[in-house]
Amino acid sequence: QVQLVESGGGLVQTGGSLRLSCAASGTTLSDNAIAWYRQAPGNRRELVASIKIGGSRSYAGSVQGRFTISTNDAEDTVYLQMDSLKPEDTAVYYCNVAWRDYDLGSNFGSWGQGTQVTVSS
Repeated sequence: QVQLVESGGGLVQTGGSLRLSCAASGTTLSDNAIAWYRQAPGNRRELVASIKIGGSRSYAGSVQGRFTISTNDAEDTVYLQMDSLKPEDTAVYYCNVAWRDYDLGSNFGSWGQGTQVTVSS
């Protein structure tokens, strides 16, 4: 059974940085498609960043140039480095992995419990 545990969230001022971590067990992370999603109160869950099985990376337009997704395959951990944070980045951030690219964001993948990120103005 795949388990994902996120950490690294917290309260930060506008312009600050945070690094989220997601430790995976029960799977080899490099065999999966990987993504970070976020959901703010009253909003739909949105894709923030992803790494497809072939290795290609993509970002939401709102975070392009500010956020970086990366992995440590030896430790089966995925990171989301978030710089130049804005109040609109405030949300619960979720790690998601799936065996197939098109299962990202669906219930066919595995999800972490989420970590709260709050950016104060």
